[in-house]
Amino acid sequence: MSAADPFASDHRIPAADDRFSFLHVDLNSFFASVEQQIHPEYRNRPLAVVPTFADTTVAIAASYEAKALGIKTGTRVGDMKKICPDIIMVQGDHSTYAEYSHRIHAAVERVCPVAHIPSIDEVTCQLMGREREPPLARRIALDIKQAIYDDVGDTLRCSIGMAPNRYLAKIASDMQKPDGLIGLLPSQLPRALTHLELRDLPGVGAKTEQMLIRKGITTMPQLLELDREGMHKLWNSVWGDRLYHWLRGHDTGDDGAPLPNEMQKSLGHSHVLGPDHRSPEGSWAIAHKLLHKAAMRLRMEKLATASLGLTIRYQLNRQEAEGRSKVRHHQSGIKHDAWGMEARFPTCQDTLSLLEALQKLWSQQPRGPEFQRPFFVGVTLGRLIPESEQQPTLFADADNRGQLSRTLDKLNLKYGHTTLHFAGMLPARDSAPTRIAFTQIPVQYGVDYM
Repeated sequence: MSAADPFASDHRIPAADDRFSFLHVDLNSFFASVEQQIHPEYRNRPLAVVPTFADTTVAIAASYEAKALGIKTGTRVGDMKKICPDIIMVQGDHSTYAEYSHRIHAAVERVCPVAHIPSIDEVTCQLMGREREPPLARRIALDIKQAIYDDVGDTLRCSIGMAPNRYLAKIASDMQKPDGLIGLLPSQLPRALTHLELRDLPGVGAKTEQMLIRKGITTMPQLLELDREGMHKLWNSVWGDRLYHWLRGHDTGDDGAPLPNEMQKSLGHSHVLGPDHRSPEGSWAIAHKLLHKAAMRLRMEKLATASLGLTIRYQLNRQEAEGRSKVRHHQSGIKHDAWGMEARFPTCQDTLSLLEALQKLWSQQPRGPEFQRPFFVGVTLGRLIPESEQQPTLFADADNRGQLSRTLDKLNLKYGHTTLHFAGMLPARDSAPTRIAFTQIPVQYGVDYM
């Protein structure tokens, strides 16, 4: 390589230093593969995991047999049926996927210590000492694949990426699917990345891609030609500096990890309603259940809240949509209007106080025929603080609300989080199951994952 080559490494890498530091495990079609593991009759057949069986909802996962037909995450159920009338559709089960995720962590740990768990279907290991040498790193990767096969199931395949930092290991794991194994050595960088699309970079979504295009960056070679100062200017932040070093395999001290968040800022739940709950009464029952779960999580994580946000989306019919200059489109294709509002109150963590706040917000939603078909509800608890910092109130807890919530939790942890609840959520007791956790690690509270 000549010194003028913009894709050459910054310096010649000695053979002794041309090693991997991280190994990233990415489960292939994880939710669909779990279903095929549990149900042998689903194997080698097109399968999609969906949140509900309504034609307007979308797939949250697809088996590789379905992907071969053009069905993927985000494909509408109605369209899937047209593509493949015989497709198997399974309603996603968060608890099952969380259980399998933990079993996979244990299988990986048997081979190599787990350093990071970025999401429900990803695991990262940090290689040490001789483990960083390419032959031994490859042996570890193959042993991890075998451990998952032996300990968890033969349908659970994974792609593994090896690289000098976490960011590149994640990229490498996406380069060959399914069941891939790719390594990116420092001596190969950044040239080995020139064939990628901008969207292949973690952290570059649709909006960021459009920003780059507006600034004249449309290809990976153009991005890689920039020096560190140019990358900083492109992003107008330290992110550009970090990305410059990551793409060249440098060790920046954080190894491609997300910036740490000192304190969780919010928690909540949302749900696309099934057809039988798309009414004011049905949506209220769902909202009530979502708040019940959020309040329980709040106490389990030893937090208190001082705000409650409510979001509702209402389906518009054709005439209502045509009468508007701008119409929102849900990923399912539903044309809709949206409304949201936040309530603030003295810091609390008991369910009854939060339910009162929800009732006040609910009474303020817009009226009219176009607001009678809710199809989405979300509740968010914000302004969180550790419960240890919660200031005592001037008046005593006359209704024993704190004790009542703790009693609810004690029974629900033992028997399931909907065992004991307020009457308002009864119509939705068995609806609105815990949503699939794509980007957060599922936590088990008692017998349930949430």
